[in-house]
Amino acid sequence: MDPLTVTAPPAELARRLYAALATGDRPELDTLLHPEFHGVLADGMPFGIGGEYRGADAMRADGWGGIGRHFAARAEAAQFLPLEDGRLLVTGRYTGTGRHGGGPVDAAFAHLITVTDGRISALEQHTDTARWTAAASPFTTLTLRITDGVAALRLNRPEHNNAINEAVAADLSEAATRIAEDDSVRAVLLGGNGPMFTVGGDIDLFAGTAHADLPAVLRRSIDDYHLALERLTEIDAPLVVAVRGAAAGGGLGMVCAADVVVAAEDAVFTVGYGGIGLTADGGNSWYLPRLIGLRRAQEMFLLNRRLSAAEALEWGLVTRVVPDAAVEEEAAAIATRLATGPTRAFGGMRRLLRQSFDTDLRGQLAAEKAVITEAATTTDAAEGIAAFAGKRRPRFIGD
Repeated sequence: MDPLTVTAPPAELARRLYAALATGDRPELDTLLHPEFHGVLADGMPFGIGGEYRGADAMRADGWGGIGRHFAARAEAAQFLPLEDGRLLVTGRYTGTGRHGGGPVDAAFAHLITVTDGRISALEQHTDTARWTAAASPFTTLTLRITDGVAALRLNRPEHNNAINEAVAADLSEAATRIAEDDSVRAVLLGGNGPMFTVGGDIDLFAGTAHADLPAVLRRSIDDYHLALERLTEIDAPLVVAVRGAAAGGGLGMVCAADVVVAAEDAVFTVGYGGIGLTADGGNSWYLPRLIGLRRAQEMFLLNRRLSAAEALEWGLVTRVVPDAAVEEEAAAIATRLATGPTRAFGGMRRLLRQSFDTDLRGQLAAEKAVITEAATTTDAAEGIAAFAGKRRPRFIGD
């Protein structure tokens, strides 16, 4: 052991710790950290980084390592204050930037450091997690967090009832691309902040756009929005949508594209295009006849039929209806369950079901044969069969 570690005061050990973290000095960290080190990062840190880490290795790999994977930031200590209980209080600021398109990091911190036998045995972090979350996201109109295989995507324009404008469409396209490119995603959970899922297209945008310019504005927005929907339907990970308030207009397309829809008892569903002299987007004209039947789709489009949650359940538009207060919890539980399932098999199921309306029987039989034989090559198929034969619960890994 470095003799300085035994004799150095806690403030000196802390200074060395921050320097080692800034430079990635693994030998120095091995010297400084006690074998029974216990780290705590603040609850609410983005990407699921917050929580307890038992052992120096866990803290390096998943605590500080998790921060390093998502942020290029460092802790700049300003004050070192000994406490009566023997711990050291260090205050300062985190500065840096989010990786992968994130914004600047500028968050105050307070660290409570414990020294045992001349080595750092505990560090408890307190910080402004909202600033970290803001720095983590390159998005201005939605939030995206990927934790334990679930990509939680939330529309975030509650003051506009999550209306879809050009910025929302662009953010959705980028978020869907990131989800599609992330092999850790095994389920997608889509919802909206505030009381409303989405009212669909932004009427204020339409009204504030010169009539001659509206087609170009719509084209740009719909290009991005449709790309997002395509990517969310093409990935293996199932899509769960939580609906509170309303799902209207083009926003109804996200409900239609979902594999599971959980709706609040007071939620409503409508297309509403006829009321403003427009037609359809968001895949509504493709999905609705398949989900609820042509006659009912005609009624929704031509007569502006507005469905209650109970009617949407009866018509087959949603999967289940629960009290408003239970929507988010129920949808999250379903997404979590799906994230522990056989992800590649789920992807095959999604594709087979989606193409079944446009494929004749012979073609569908051939597709089923091709998809199931491909699924049979996966690790999850071997595990599932072995678990069934052994009368135990399978442990799928998504491959």
